[in-house]
Amino acid sequence: MADLFGSPFRRLFHLRPFPAAEWSSSAAAAAMDWVETPASHVLRINVPGLGKDDVKVQVEEGNVLTVRGAPPPAGKGEKDGEDGAVWHVAERGKPEFERAVALPENVRVDGIRAGVENGVLTVVVPKEPAPARPKPRPVPVHSKL
Repeated sequence: MADLFGSPFRRLFHLRPFPAAEWSSSAAAAAMDWVETPASHVLRINVPGLGKDDVKVQVEEGNVLTVRGAPPPAGKGEKDGEDGAVWHVAERGKPEFERAVALPENVRVDGIRAGVENGVLTVVVPKEPAPARPKPRPVPVHSKL
């Protein structure tokens, strides 16, 4: 019976598990951690293989933080074999991603900082200082206003 359909492992070695179009045609959401400290919101987003020039961070529509990333275009000959290389498998695709996060109201969008290090994009969004609580004060009560 196994000879009728071939070895079940044959498919693992001769077929790609995912079509290449799935990897490169749509932007995926990148894994993210979001931590709130007393002074700021800190977002850490995985951006493997990307540098500071490959990532774009911007604030849209008032308080929506949008992060986009794409690798630089492949150099001439890198994939088409002109440099003598022969590609046998190309499953990793391009690590393109897009992520949008609605920020809370109490943040200073003009003070946002971002940096990439070791494949992690860190975005620091400072909070507005909390307004000082008014001190209790007595209000005089009169018999007529």
